[in-house]
Amino acid sequence: MKAFISVDLEGMPYVVTLGHLGLKGSLFEEARKIATKITLTVAEELNKNGFNEIVVADSHGSMVNLLVDQLPEYIEIIRGFPRPTCMISQIEESDVACFLGYHAKSGTAKSTFDHTYSSATIHRVQVNEAEVSEFLLNAYAAGDVDVPVVLVAGEAQLLEDDIKQYSPWVETVILKHSLSSSAARSPSMPRIERELRDATRKAVENFKQNRVSSLTVKKPVKVTITFKHSHSADTADLLPTVKRIDGLTVEYIAESMIEGYKIFELLVLAATGTSLLRASYK
Repeated sequence: MKAFISVDLEGMPYVVTLGHLGLKGSLFEEARKIATKITLTVAEELNKNGFNEIVVADSHGSMVNLLVDQLPEYIEIIRGFPRPTCMISQIEESDVACFLGYHAKSGTAKSTFDHTYSSATIHRVQVNEAEVSEFLLNAYAAGDVDVPVVLVAGEAQLLEDDIKQYSPWVETVILKHSLSSSAARSPSMPRIERELRDATRKAVENFKQNRVSSLTVKKPVKVTITFKHSHSADTADLLPTVKRIDGLTVEYIAESMIEGYKIFELLVLAATGTSLLRASYK
């Protein structure tokens, strides 16, 4: 069996400052070690319970965060950006998925680093009128290729808001309880490791007993994006298949969630490029 692990940073324990998140951040090395330990804990338990192949998608920022010299032989890692379907690239080859270090969607109160996909460009994303987090965006796309998400570990508010409502079969581990957008309380690492191993074993058993489901959306899929800046919507409006709704909002119809995801990724990249171009005029 093959498992897929998507790894973000903002929902990791102890990660609370921008210094944790970027390649040049003063605390980036600390965040890398934390994320690698969390990932290896889950991967080892998956391997002990029958998954002889594990693909890890390094999925934050530049997507070169995990310490690769610590990876065992049964792990393959996907790194770098941009890439198709971004945080879940090549998930279609796997039997199950686990999402680690995930966080709440943009606009969530008292939630560390609340955002959806791009904190610089995106205010809100909706799929068929429902506002989505990165968890839902990725889980819906995984559902297109019939890969169930069986384990999510991350920020408590995400687990409370999205997992309970949309995926109650998913095993969860709280890595942090947020106190604000830049403060959180986290358990000790030994406790986190124990809870991750327990949850991973339960997730595998749920999968083997057919107690999990793929999360799917009604097709065709309507994706609505509310940008933070009107110039981002101006750029998105150049694509003939995109409809302008107002100064900040566009929408489009996709035949599948995978297609919708790829268009969304392109529009975010275009918005980022427009912002950089505008900045260069100064």
